[in-house]
Amino acid sequence: MWGFDEVYDKVVFGGVLVQVWIPVMALGAIGVGCGALLAVAARFLAVQEDPRVAQATELLPGLNCGACGYAGCADYAKAIVQEGAAVNQCKPGASETVAALAAFMGVEASASDRQVAVVLCGGDAGKAKRKCLYNGVADCADAMLAGGGDKACLYGCIGLGTCARVCPVSAIEVKDQLAVVHPGLCMGCGQCVAACPRDLIKLVPADRHIHILCSSQDKGPAVKKVCTVGCIGCTLCFKTVEGKGIQMKGPLAVVDYEVALDNEQIIEKCPMKTIAARPAAGTKTA
Repeated sequence: MWGFDEVYDKVVFGGVLVQVWIPVMALGAIGVGCGALLAVAARFLAVQEDPRVAQATELLPGLNCGACGYAGCADYAKAIVQEGAAVNQCKPGASETVAALAAFMGVEASASDRQVAVVLCGGDAGKAKRKCLYNGVADCADAMLAGGGDKACLYGCIGLGTCARVCPVSAIEVKDQLAVVHPGLCMGCGQCVAACPRDLIKLVPADRHIHILCSSQDKGPAVKKVCTVGCIGCTLCFKTVEGKGIQMKGPLAVVDYEVALDNEQIIEKCPMKTIAARPAAGTKTA
């Protein structure tokens, strides 16, 4: 016959073993069941990835700039392979990338005309008059909320470098409170265009080098009060080219970049020196 101590040990310590092993076994069974379900799901619910997407992605520059209209290079490659998107939308890749993608997809395509950014303002710190001392956040959009920065012109470059900071290839620098684009570095992604709160930056054909560096909508007398290089709407440039390449939009002369403008006489005839020739793409602004 068992004594009290032996019975106590078997009941108590045996009970403890049962209490420990039952949960362990239950959890183990749950784990095995979940693993089996995941294996079944992976087998029957897996999304088959087209290997051509990865191959097309490798042909792109990998900058993920969004200039093609897609979130990044991988999304653009997927659209090319699965949706038939055009292969000539990658601006940074230019003709080499277009040729590689066209050959890979077995299609014919020509590279789109290269575009570069230009800041349509010439009012740096020495030419644009100040109205105050701005001592706020160094961001153009924030300065717009605080009276538009320290320059008196309400249309000109604020000069706090927001466009330069968003440029993925450092093609923009700020000189004397004026953003300047180096056309040889610019890849035409358009991020600076979206970042400028005053809509001063435009994408123009890379082979156009004559620009009217002003965006003011004020009339001549008002422009002269705030900037020494602003357009006063005298129409001399418009008359010189007989309206071919330059149009008047109210008091402001603007370049029609659809027309090749080669008459550099307008630069000398401009009384305010608003018109300037910038280096063609492939060179860096000094």
